Amino acid sequence: AATAPRIPPTRLALHHFDVSYSLQLKDLWPSVRASLLCEQKYGALLNNFSPVNHVTQELELLNATDFVSEALKKAQRSQRGAAAEEAGRGDSVSQEGSGEGRTVMQAETMTQAETSPPFHASISSNIKCYTFPRGDITRFRPARPDTLGLLNYYLMDAASLLPVLALNVQPDDFVLDLCAAPGGKTLALLQTGVCGHLAANDVSISRTKRLYQILNSYVPKEIRETVSVTSCDGRDWEQLEGGTFHKVGPLLQVLVDVPCTTDRHSVMEQDNNIFHRRRTKERQMLPMLQLQLLMAGILATKPGGEVVYSTCSLSPLQNEYVIERAIEIAETQFNINIRVEDLSHFRTLKLFQDTFSFFSDCRLGELVLPHLTANFGPMYFCKLR
Repeated sequence: AATAPRIPPTRLALHHFDVSYSLQLKDLWPSVRASLLCEQKYGALLNNFSPVNHVTQELELLNATDFVSEALKKAQRSQRGAAAEEAGRGDSVSQEGSGEGRTVMQAETMTQAETSPPFHASISSNIKCYTFPRGDITRFRPARPDTLGLLNYYLMDAASLLPVLALNVQPDDFVLDLCAAPGGKTLALLQTGVCGHLAANDVSISRTKRLYQILNSYVPKEIRETVSVTSCDGRDWEQLEGGTFHKVGPLLQVLVDVPCTTDRHSVMEQDNNIFHRRRTKERQMLPMLQLQLLMAGILATKPGGEVVYSTCSLSPLQNEYVIERAIEIAETQFNINIRVEDLSHFRTLKLFQDTFSFFSDCRLGELVLPHLTANFGPMYFCKLR
């Protein structure tokens, strides 16, 4: 009997995405599809442990801008504008109202002003990442070492920084990066300069070696000593490490950047492609693995802690559905009440819309869509508290 022709995993992936994502994204899918098949865009995460002034000047001469600081400026302007608008309403109420009615209206105005979210508070001003403008496909040159041998920036998908910014690490927080390799988000967490202690874990020993390489190339020894690197199955974190780690120090912040279909890699690269036929069962079991890892992250936190879940997939089965199921299990089986934190200001206030293209119909969390003029992502992220 003739054997069936082998279909490359990249073609299998693209066919799978054509069927599922055309239903999800509708008219947006042709553009997203074309973007996935084009060269990815990168950002340059500055290494704060290396002298950066001359690097900043070089990048700005190339017309690159720090999208994080630009977003911070927008957030502060938006906050000032909202405060001025509320103050204007208060003045209007003072002139038009009187007696008890005026008091009630002024109280309502004050409540709105006091409870409006401090949008800039969720953006670490210490993280600096340069990107080229929309439509500019200039490539960054390879990073160069400084006099101490530390590389001056790390090239990464700039959208990968958004989960780190959403986590909003506070001074002296104990932070867990549950699926840390190859290390870009771990490095970004260290760039905040505020982690009290950072645990970076990955189940893959070979990928953990890559994580060590990143730390050695970018981070001085005294800072590396504040990082615990482990190669454990993240699903068992509470039993393996949590007994000693999460009972020490302040609130634990957890980043759960789970293994996924890695959509861009799946349509572009034959090697290590999860759509290879021999990995069919592994791919089908991904949502279960992702749920187990997210639950491990949730159980590792102290009351009041925060978890950010992220993938580099467009799939609702790996994104929103995992979040919904985790919330249900946490409540019914562990009596843990979890709420999804609103991150829509990343999108609706246009903090990052000059840099990224967001999907406006994401039910929970935020989703960056690849776009030909801003070819970052895909990147899904959702914050639980």
